[in-house]
Order: sequence, then C-alpha cells, then structure tokens
Amino acid sequence: MLRYLKIRHLATIHSLEIEFEPGLNVLTGETGAGKSILIEGVNLLLGSRASGDLVRTGEDAADVQGVFELPDGSETIVRREITAQGRSRAFIDDALVTAGGLKERIGAHIELHGQHDHQVLLDPETHLDVLDAFGGLESRRAEAGEAHTRWRSLKSERERCLRSERERSSAIDLLTFQAAEIDRAAPRPCEDEELKTVRTVLANADKLSRLCAESYGLLYESDQSVMTGLGLVWRRVGELASLDPRFAPHLESRDLVKSHLDELAAFLRSYADGVEASPEKLQQVEDRLALLERLKKKYGPALEDVLRRRDEVRRELETLAQADERAAALEGQVLQAKSDYLGVARALSAQRRQAAGELATSLVRQLRELAMERCRFEVRFADDVPEDSWSERGIDVAEFYVSPNPGEELRPLARIASGGELSRLMLGLKTIASTDAVGKTLIFDEIDAGIGGHVADAVGSRLQRLGRDHQVLCISHLPQIAAFGNCHYSISKQVRGQRTVTRAVRLAGDARIEELARMMAGSSVGTDAFRAAKELLRAGLAVHEQTAKGERRNSESETRRLPIGAPARTRPQDRPLS
Repeated sequence: MLRYLKIRHLATIHSLEIEFEPGLNVLTGETGAGKSILIEGVNLLLGSRASGDLVRTGEDAADVQGVFELPDGSETIVRREITAQGRSRAFIDDALVTAGGLKERIGAHIELHGQHDHQVLLDPETHLDVLDAFGGLESRRAEAGEAHTRWRSLKSERERCLRSERERSSAIDLLTFQAAEIDRAAPRPCEDEELKTVRTVLANADKLSRLCAESYGLLYESDQSVMTGLGLVWRRVGELASLDPRFAPHLESRDLVKSHLDELAAFLRSYADGVEASPEKLQQVEDRLALLERLKKKYGPALEDVLRRRDEVRRELETLAQADERAAALEGQVLQAKSDYLGVARALSAQRRQAAGELATSLVRQLRELAMERCRFEVRFADDVPEDSWSERGIDVAEFYVSPNPGEELRPLARIASGGELSRLMLGLKTIASTDAVGKTLIFDEIDAGIGGHVADAVGSRLQRLGRDHQVLCISHLPQIAAFGNCHYSISKQVRGQRTVTRAVRLAGDARIEELARMMAGSSVGTDAFRAAKELLRAGLAVHEQTAKGERRNSESETRRLPIGAPARTRPQDRPLS
C-alpha cells in the first residue's frame, strides 16, 4: 500500500507531503484545488508518460516520491524526476529503472480507477476472471490451462507431421540438396585451420628452404660451426672439472645437449628436403579453402556449424520420411490429451455455472444496498463454443447481463448507459468478487460522478467495506462518502506571492466537521449545516465501528471466500451493513 507521498514543483504544487493510512482515505476539496494533480503524481510513480508541461512554472524540475509497504511488510521507495525539457528518470530504492520497470514492479501494488476507468468491466473478456475469483476457481482454471497447453502442443506437432505432400516434398528436396552439397565437400573438423597452415608453408617455400639450409650450416658445415665450437667448450670444461669438481655435473649434460642438436639438425635436413614450391598444390589448397568458406557462409559461421547442420539435415530427412508413422502415433496422444482437457474444462464449466447463480444472488443483494433495489443480474454462457475458441481459460464464453430498472429486459453490461449505475455495479463486484490482492491500493478519482443522496451513502459504505482488505484512496465531492473515511484530507489552493500553491491538510475533530458542512452548504456554513455534518460524521464512524466488531466476531470462523457449494448466506461478504 502507499504509505507516504511527497510531491515537489508539480503543476500548482510547490511542496506537498501526505501520509496515508490503511482503510478508506478520503480527499476532498473544491474543483481545481489540485486533487487530480495528486493522482497524476501517483500515475508518474506507476510509469505513466512524463511531460515537461507538468513542471511548475519557473522551476527546472519536478520530483515525486512514494513509500510503498509491500505484502511481506518491507518498504520500498519509488522516485520519479521530470525536467522542464521533458526528460525523466525513475528510481526504486535509489536504483535507476525504466518507466516500464516502474509499471512492472509497482503496478501490481496499486490500481487507479478514474471517472471512467471502471468501464473495463464493459469488456466481456474480463467477466470470466471476476466469476472465477468469486468462486475460488483459480486452481481448477490453472489445471485447465496446463491441459490445454499439452493438447495444443501435441496437436501442433501432429499438424507439422501431416503437412501437405507438396510442402513435404519441397522440404525433402531442399534438405536433400543441402545434405548432398555438404557431403560432396566432405569437410573434416578443423580442416580449414589445417589448410591455412599448409597455405602459409607453400606460399613461403623458398624462404623456408633457405632458413633450414642456413641453420644446418651454422650447426655443422661452416668453419665456425656450433658443433665445432661446442667440442672446444666441452674440452675446456673437462679441464676445469679436473681442477674443481663443481664443474663435473655440467659435463654430465654433454651427451644430452649433443643429442638435441643432432635431432634439430636431422629435422632441418628432412624438412628442407620435403619443402616443395608447387604453385599447383598451392592453388588446390586455395580452392579447397574457398569451398569451405562458401559452406561456412551458408551453414556457418564456423566449420563446426557446417558439420552440425549436416547432422541436423540427416535427422530432419529421417523425420520427414517417418512423418506418416509419427502422425499416426500422435493421433492417439492428441485424442487422449483433448479428452483430458475436456474433462477438466467441463468440470470447471459446471462449477462456473453454480458460481454464476451464487454471484447473481450475492450481487443483487449488494445492489439493493446501493439503491438499485429492482436490479436484476445474470451470467449468461454461450452455447456450442467452437473448438477454435477453447483456451487456457476453458471452453466457456460468459458475459454479464443486467437490467437496472423494472420492465427492462436483461441486456449486456456493455449496453448500460448510466455512469452512476456502472459505478455501483463495479463497487458491488469489487466487494464480493475482487481479483485484487489483499493490501493492494485502490484509487478512485471522483467515482461519485452521477450519483447523490442515499445512493452516495451506499457507495460510501461499499468503499469503506473495500477498505477492510485494501487501502482505498477516494477523491470525492459528496459529504455522504467523505463521512465514511478512516482518514480525511482537505486539498486546497491559495495564492502566495502572486503564485498559486496547493496544500493538503489531514482533518480531525471540528475541522473535519467544518469541511463536511462546507461540502453540504457551500461557503456559508451555518449552525444547522454544522450540526448536520456532525451527525453525518457520527453515523459514518458508527457504521465503521459496528462493522469492525462484526468482523472480529467472525474472523476466526469465516474466510473471505467459501468453496463452491457452500450456502450463499454464510459468505461474509454477503452480510448486510449494520
């Protein structure tokens, strides 16, 4: 959850700090006071696009920092910097990350619902997710996903084996050509390196012969040869050894040194005799190297890759030759995998249909408390879903149907026109079938648009109920909703030194009552408005206390979601508000 937010030089905000609490945090203030700028700051911490226009006039850069408490109790610090030129940098615990990295690592812990963001529920693709979350069917759905993956994998392998005869013939022709081309060349491992050495020798044959002859002559044939001089050396060392025994060990190596020099002389003579300056042989080596280079360009880059490709071609040809036999063997496996998948998917489908009835009952009960007493709700499943529409989620296609008013037929949720009705439906579903992790921060930006009166009371109750499992931040213009907050922050703007400044103040006691009275009566707050605001706040706090007591009484005997088949009346999320 978001525990601390600090914003500097962002739009009208010079410097602002807020510490948020668990539960429902309410932010109120006049239109244009800067409440949406707070949301923009949080959005920047989630990796949204940064613009230099957001930087406060006259400042070089803006800075947004947030401290998030993670599910394991640890804290992480997120920071985003934006320059007036539009450049930005992001940090998590002082480590530089990309904007995408922010979204990936922080987005899982916070979710923002703007005035129209809840319309994601208008996408029927999300309805199965909500239904499965309500029914606790995630494990069964994961099992169906694994079975579907295995079935599709085997099916794809079989289809590759059963490719058309023309495609298979073309593939065989290509592979046969590649195999023949490599086999004709018959390359050997490291042959190219060996040929490069041979080429160097052939290209320098004259120089090699001359150096061998000169070296041999220096050893044996010249008047001052090494062997002649060495004989003189050994005679003198012998005389020295007769005078001083310490020279004796050196005489012992005389035969070994002579043996090494004899071997070197023999190698020089034999090497010189074998050196052949042959332009024809050099050309043959060049041609062979050129052939190997062509193979390396086609199948390389190294000669080892060419040899590896030769083996792969042979295996592919063997596989194609046995494609019919392999396809026949796979046919049985595909049928079995499909049968396994259908078994799991049909069981999941049956549980979904049972959960759909319980979801409808629970949601209608919630909507009654949200001033939609005559609303009807139904989950409809498509009949005869074609095989190509089966997926990891199962064989079902489902959609929510709603009739908000008496006398109207059930219609797809996407055709519900009222924004207020959509808000209440979303809150009801969030309460009983939330897919959000416990402790996640949910931000609602003016979700009260299009509602009022006793409906606002019901929406405030739902937001407070969401605050039991999540941290909720709600921007609201309605005092009925603000009264339900565990914490209340007033956002206002003032003019200081001919500059507009946004400030945030946490309200308590009479200050909070005065803010509620202002929201009820406008700028002229009288005694009656103050008294009404005080009663409104007292009622909101009483509901919170009674609900908390009820939760403590039931926390040891109830879980948030019961298995499919448990009586709907025992579900804790279905209990009416006190």
